[in-house]
Formats: sequence, C-alpha cells, structure tokens
Amino acid sequence: MARDTTQMFEAVAREHLFVETLETRNRDALDFTEVSVWGIRAALEAAFEAGRRAGNAPRDPAQIAEG
Repeated sequence: MARDTTQMFEAVAREHLFVETLETRNRDALDFTEVSVWGIRAALEAAFEAGRRAGNAPRDPAQIAEG
C-alpha cells in the first residue's frame, strides 16, 4: 500500500475513530475499540473525500508511466 494512503488511513482513524495506530499490538485492550455509528460514518466520509480529492489531483507524468 502506498505511504500516502497509509498516512491518510491513520489520520482518519485518529481524527474520527480515536484510534492511536492501525498497527496490531497483540493486546485486546489496544487492538479492539468501541466506535459509534456516527464516528464510523464520519471516518468513511473523510476517507471517501480524501480519495475523491486524490483522484482529481493533477498527476506527475512520471508517476503515470510507472503505473
């Protein structure tokens, strides 16, 4: 997964789901959390909007050639 995508996921998780990290920490108290449905909705909307903005952003021709 691209670094920019990972950073966006982590930012959305922190801001809307109040999750410190998306890394597995192998402790139930740290790896599982309760989230309100409105928090989930806000996180999904933020991720969707970030994807929409990224899709509309001008791209570097070198990146297009790389795939």
